[in-house]
Amino acid sequence: MIMAGSIKKVKTTDIELKDRLVAINRVTKVTKGGRTFSFSAIVVVGNEDGIVGWGLGKASEVTTAIAKGIDAAKKNLVKIPVHKGTIPHEQISKFGGARVFLKPATSGTGVKAGGAMRAVLESVGVHDILAKSKGSSNPHNLVKATFNALLELRDAHTVAEHRGVSLEKVFKG
Repeated sequence: MIMAGSIKKVKTTDIELKDRLVAINRVTKVTKGGRTFSFSAIVVVGNEDGIVGWGLGKASEVTTAIAKGIDAAKKNLVKIPVHKGTIPHEQISKFGGARVFLKPATSGTGVKAGGAMRAVLESVGVHDILAKSKGSSNPHNLVKATFNALLELRDAHTVAEHRGVSLEKVFKG
């Protein structure tokens, strides 16, 4: 459950973003004059230090669709808590038919994730994580489910602040 006000939008000024292409689909529209082909591209951008966003671009050419996807992704940047190259705690999330499970891993494990999840996690800057996708392997839904899981993550400082207790008490209780 995402708490109100916990999503931190980020401005794109002074941030070096790297883009990763997740998937390209060729879409066909059948009209009276024949078939019209167009392309849709899912793109994930991130600075590999906790800031990430995703976008969907549609156009009649692949390069234009990718460029539109990058522009859309830059408009949806959010800050994700990354602790020592991994995530603070386990998280389960779903979107549509896609279900994802994210689990923190020890240093040196690497990114054990496949397909669309790997692109999102590497863009965030996570270096050690165990991830599993269950259900649908549709890249659209996998990206959205992974983002939902990452947005629900809370670091120890945020938990202590919400509870109104000290940081030491969060780890004891």
